[in-house]
Amino acid sequence: MIINKHSFEWVAERKSYPGMIKPGHYVLKGSMSNNELVNMLRSGVQVPVKVIFNNIRTKEELAGRVSLQIEADSLSLIKCWNDREFLKSLNTTPEKVLMIFIPNTYEFWWTTDAYKFTGRMYSEFQKFWDAERMQKADLIRLSKEKIIILASIIEKETQKNDEKNAIAGVYLNRLRKDWPLQADPTVVFAWGDFEMKRVLKFHTEIDSPYNTYIYRGLPPGPICIPSIASIDAVLNYQKHDYMFFCARADMSGYHVFSRTLGEHNRYAKAYQNALNERKIR
Repeated sequence: MIINKHSFEWVAERKSYPGMIKPGHYVLKGSMSNNELVNMLRSGVQVPVKVIFNNIRTKEELAGRVSLQIEADSLSLIKCWNDREFLKSLNTTPEKVLMIFIPNTYEFWWTTDAYKFTGRMYSEFQKFWDAERMQKADLIRLSKEKIIILASIIEKETQKNDEKNAIAGVYLNRLRKDWPLQADPTVVFAWGDFEMKRVLKFHTEIDSPYNTYIYRGLPPGPICIPSIASIDAVLNYQKHDYMFFCARADMSGYHVFSRTLGEHNRYAKAYQNALNERKIR
């Protein structure tokens, strides 16, 4: 749409638009006259924007992503997510606030501020945890918080949704036997090196509550915001007797599962050789 600047200013001045500006997200149509355009802007009838976020590890990443889609900037979002009094009303804390964000596509007014955005996300979180999901959570005897933490590990273990249920089954088997989870993604999170391509032995020796090679049970918080697919994979985990899994040596992104350590070590050796051949260090 090409706007005649002088004509637009002439119409805007006569309709007193400079004193009636309403910020927002507006969609301009090519057939609009300047009169129709000014009427729309004066009315404040804006069009909602679609807010999308996924593959997020930290509050800073989330703030950066969201601030590109609504008026609230990164600083105001971070301030909100560190506001203990406000978060208390949402039954969460600055340390656990990421747990209330469920990746999806949401409609918002562009003018939404940080607090209204977060309040809406909490409402969506409550809707997500409906009676059916809560019943499944009760059956596996895990709180919503622990399910999200486990789902965040699965999220970083595989991009293949069709094997997430099986991986969830392995981790639940380990938890029930009080084995260390030994999840490489938690080690990556502990180091804070998200470009790490290969977890080596010295990486697994870092003293961090997120290092599941050293500390048993789940880490204190999620290592990312898990997708709905990963959360539902925990709730609908595959029942089996596998205790180990390893990335396939064909580099397909899928995993191979084992019942015994000996079997697992053979698969692990094949995968390590594949990494060496590709000079992935």
